Amino acid sequence: MLSIALPKGSLEEQTLQLFAQADLEVKKHTRGYNPFINDPRISWVKILRPQEIPKYVAEGYFDLGIGGHDWIVESGADVIEIADMPYAKTGAGVMRLVVAVPENSPIQRPEDIKPGSRVSTELPNVTRKYFEEIGVPVKISFSYGATEAKIPELVDVVVDLTETGETLRHNRLKVIGTVLESTTRLMANKQSWSDQEKRLAIEEIKTLLLGVIEARGKVLISMNVPENKLEDIVSILPALKNPTVSKLYNSGYFAVETVVEKASVNTLIPQLKVMGAEDIIEIGISKIVR
Repeated sequence: MLSIALPKGSLEEQTLQLFAQADLEVKKHTRGYNPFINDPRISWVKILRPQEIPKYVAEGYFDLGIGGHDWIVESGADVIEIADMPYAKTGAGVMRLVVAVPENSPIQRPEDIKPGSRVSTELPNVTRKYFEEIGVPVKISFSYGATEAKIPELVDVVVDLTETGETLRHNRLKVIGTVLESTTRLMANKQSWSDQEKRLAIEEIKTLLLGVIEARGKVLISMNVPENKLEDIVSILPALKNPTVSKLYNSGYFAVETVVEKASVNTLIPQLKVMGAEDIIEIGISKIVR
């Protein structure tokens, strides 16, 4: 029913992992032909360059696609961004399209860039519009990669995507402005979104994918608590809404369950034990569907 375009390159590994965790594993034929997902809602899958996906989705070659918001803006693709999916090549995160110059440059902000400066970028349309809006005329050239390596011999300024800024710093560049922020998006073709049957399938796929993202970094904590310790323990427990509390049969204990951030468990569990909780269990979570 649905055709889906998935990104290759830096987002590929994280995207395939996300689909596998959502029980939508992308499999490849033994002879290396087109990948497929063994799900009745998905008819075929292609793995393409992320720069191409928004346009192909807009033109109806695919019902769904995954790619960066930056490439949707750059291509001007008329698609529906139906979900923000905050993951990048190193995990969760936001990509920034930034303006950078040599670290020893006196320039402190984009407005200070000298008119006529040479600017290299992989997103020339977005970059051109940005400099027009701030009123700085520049010469923009398209970069086929390794944009940060072109400065200062070939260009004066780079406009580049970064997640952490580490590569720019390694190349002795400093960031002086942000053009836009971008996260990974689930996008849909407008006609597909208007089709009732396809829209239902798209919503179901979205629910599974977002359920995985929501669950990342969270665990379920289960414990038994004496009745006289219950209020104190429940008062310190984080929860999506409220902890689940149920009376244990024929005893003075209650079973308590709650979802917490994995990062807090190393301090929370010892604290719970000191406060009187017993039989504490930490359980991994694969999906959270709100």
